[in-house]
Amino acid sequence: MRDYAKIGPKFWIGDTGKSLRRAGPEALIVAMYLISCPSSNMLGLYYLPLPTLAHETGMGFEGASEGLRRCCEVGFCSYDEDAEVVWVHQMARFQIADSLKAGDNRCKGIQSDYDALPTNRYLEPFFNLYTEAFHLTSCRGSDGSKQAPSKPLRSQEQEQEQEQEQEDKQQGASSDDEAPLPTDPIPYKRIAAGYNAAMVNLPKIRELTPARRTAIRLAWQASKQRQTLAFWEAFWIECSTTKFLNGEGPYTGEHANWRPDFDYLIRGKTVTKVFEKAMDRMERAQREAAQGQAA
Repeated sequence: MRDYAKIGPKFWIGDTGKSLRRAGPEALIVAMYLISCPSSNMLGLYYLPLPTLAHETGMGFEGASEGLRRCCEVGFCSYDEDAEVVWVHQMARFQIADSLKAGDNRCKGIQSDYDALPTNRYLEPFFNLYTEAFHLTSCRGSDGSKQAPSKPLRSQEQEQEQEQEQEDKQQGASSDDEAPLPTDPIPYKRIAAGYNAAMVNLPKIRELTPARRTAIRLAWQASKQRQTLAFWEAFWIECSTTKFLNGEGPYTGEHANWRPDFDYLIRGKTVTKVFEKAMDRMERAQREAAQGQAA
């Protein structure tokens, strides 16, 4: 059990705190619990069965599950139901430091704690996010196996962006944009730019915060089908033609003053619904066309 946890006052007034507040009191309670609960560790990646969450928060199973779901939707954390492991994405930065020097003994401790984690789907994403900041040396796959360390994610991303900028200047958008891109780096800026271009009625993305990068990464890695820029171009077009998602509404009742934004649209549940709706509509159009030809 940890002796203490760091909870800064900015938690309540920062972007993350505001998103959680909008998500409801259940989300705020669960978020505070995830940061400070007896089961937590400084990595923010740890074993947490839902019955434990429900009991220790006093919210009951339904309330705790709803609060956790909302925390996941705003990008605060992710939950592996099979492994019963939660990952609070930015917790390591706030509990440890933004980054450490290579000779800092805490780096070895972080690697040791990481190596001891139970098998779960977030082992590799955690390594990719923090390998440069904490000088991690050994990555574990989703099956728990150790893998050779890859080049730091941030450096890869910078190289990718520089190469793409040079190509765009010379010949416009790359002809390979519709081909599957490597999982790392992820074209964060292009996905955000696609939102800005298509969603003209909604607030523009002006900052790619760590929480937004995490949300993009989780949405991108959810399936191979999402790992192309063509998918995200089609996704934003679909959102822009749906009145509820493009800001036209109507919005009634308690949502009268609410409007969607990037953080809402990029969450996993929304991406899945929009994609499935688009596929259903396309299949219906194909069936109707086939029936018309048959007639």
